Amino acid sequence: MITTVTACRHPVFDDFLHARWAIKAIRDSDIRGFSNTYAFVVMPDHLHWLFQLETGETLSRVVQRVKSQITRKIRRQTGSVVQIWQAGFHDHAMRTDEHLVDTARYIVANPLRAGLCRSVREYPHWDCVWV
Repeated sequence: MITTVTACRHPVFDDFLHARWAIKAIRDSDIRGFSNTYAFVVMPDHLHWLFQLETGETLSRVVQRVKSQITRKIRRQTGSVVQIWQAGFHDHAMRTDEHLVDTARYIVANPLRAGLCRSVREYPHWDCVWV
């Protein structure tokens, strides 16, 4: 699982289109065979992504590709070169399948804990293979 945060915690993904581009970047990573996503949530100022690495890729390279793709799309749309992301990301390796499901539940419930919605069904920027 990785968590990556926007620069200065700016709510970049309050913009619906920006959040959808983040989701597209995650899905593109899966389609290209770099990752296999189990769950994600795009929050206004960060994203959580639970996935398995594929094709011998490194974690840093996969995350960098996704963050770069999102940055390019936002910059093209806005015409700005503003920094989108804080450097780096936080990662946590999963040890068991049970831990995977618990972590996926934590990820999906993030908008609830943040007070962005009363039900995950109301929040449009997440997905999970177990739901």
